[in-house]
Amino acid sequence: MDTITHHSKTRIFEDLKSQLYGQLVLPKDKQFDEARQVYNGMIDRRPAGIVYCKNVADVIASVNFARDQDLALAIRSGGHNAAGFGVWDESLVIDLSQMKGIRVDNKQNTIRVEGGCLLKDVEHVTQAFGKAVPTGIFSTTGIAGLTLGGGIGHLSRAYGLSVDNLLEVDIVLADGNLVTCNEKNFTDLFWAIRGGGGNFGVITSFLFKLNDAGLVQGGPMFWHLEDSEEIMTYYRDFILLVPNHIYCYFAFLTVPPVDLFPENLHLKKMCGLLWCNLGDLEENDRYVQQFRDLKTPALDYVGPMPYRQLQSLFDPLYPAGMQWYWKGAFIKELSDEAIQENIKHAELMPTANSTTHFYPVNGACHKKSNKDTAWAYRDANWSQVIVGVSPDPENKEIITEWAKNYWHGIRPYSMEGGYVNFMMDEGLEKVKATYGENYDKLAKVKMKYDPDNFFRINQNIKPA
Repeated sequence: MDTITHHSKTRIFEDLKSQLYGQLVLPKDKQFDEARQVYNGMIDRRPAGIVYCKNVADVIASVNFARDQDLALAIRSGGHNAAGFGVWDESLVIDLSQMKGIRVDNKQNTIRVEGGCLLKDVEHVTQAFGKAVPTGIFSTTGIAGLTLGGGIGHLSRAYGLSVDNLLEVDIVLADGNLVTCNEKNFTDLFWAIRGGGGNFGVITSFLFKLNDAGLVQGGPMFWHLEDSEEIMTYYRDFILLVPNHIYCYFAFLTVPPVDLFPENLHLKKMCGLLWCNLGDLEENDRYVQQFRDLKTPALDYVGPMPYRQLQSLFDPLYPAGMQWYWKGAFIKELSDEAIQENIKHAELMPTANSTTHFYPVNGACHKKSNKDTAWAYRDANWSQVIVGVSPDPENKEIITEWAKNYWHGIRPYSMEGGYVNFMMDEGLEKVKATYGENYDKLAKVKMKYDPDNFFRINQNIKPA
């Protein structure tokens, strides 16, 4: 592509443009700088072009064009990918954000979702039926990237991962063909996409099983940081013993200076739980009350609310464009020594937005084995995420150093690898560690469906 003159490039892209129903944005266009942005403000890349696909035909045309012109291909749904893989220098970006079709089938208790939907798009529809798909914890996240990485969130203990509720996908392969894969068709591919990320094609639609999740008992409960050891130790045992419909994740955080929280707590470093309990509110309150009895919270906003409201509760605190540096780890056991190490680094949180969360991945997540899907941590009890976050680019190095130091500090207490949705661009060895014994099988599936590694702008699995 480097040998093609500017005039030739323009002409070639005009050929692509003539095949599209959607819009093609090029570097010469005034909206280009806005179009190349992703959620993580730390990412600053300049693609060769961005296609806002309107339909499957646009996706096929874009895949064929990028392959024929030997262009790297980046795929963007919600743009939340930690490493910013939704955009790449000198690539063609397939942007799915305008493909937001949703259809509920009440008879089959399923929902079909196009690849450009955000979680809030899905939850807006499912809430009307008192249903939900197990997804993440921020409603601005894209359904595609979250699902392909596994899908951890508020409903994981009750219903499993997003991929455990995935019935079928339509996917455009590297050769431009559209296929439907499920438990009966392209079964090897269906296995691989359930945790294998965007390595195998462009997913244009997902078919999910629906689950009951209308009114939940949810919301935050905070204690002062000096209470962390007591709360975290109790939580460690609590979440491994309670019924699957009880869910809370543990967090270290700094209280944002916003009206949602009492002024006397603003900018205080604290620990907390974020609850999402299904079923009978009175019964569930007995579990929540255990923490109130253990130590009176400094803030207690736990109560009944629509699931959709809980999912969007903290969206305003993390708008697009902030600086993010992510590190992730899977945890099997939280020893006393691990708790002390976590508290040490939590005390050093460098900015008001930096935080770490411990998402429980036991309960229904343990019903499958590591071999059942590409997601390979069915024996973990928590997925921990450490994020250095700041609205100020000047803090880029500070938040990065804190997150890396924190991660290195907890390495002796964590499992190998990490959750692909919580990883920066960390290289092949980290990817191999993440998939463990499943990596070789994934590499064979990759060789079968993408032997030239066309889909390589991701946590990349090399063809075997």
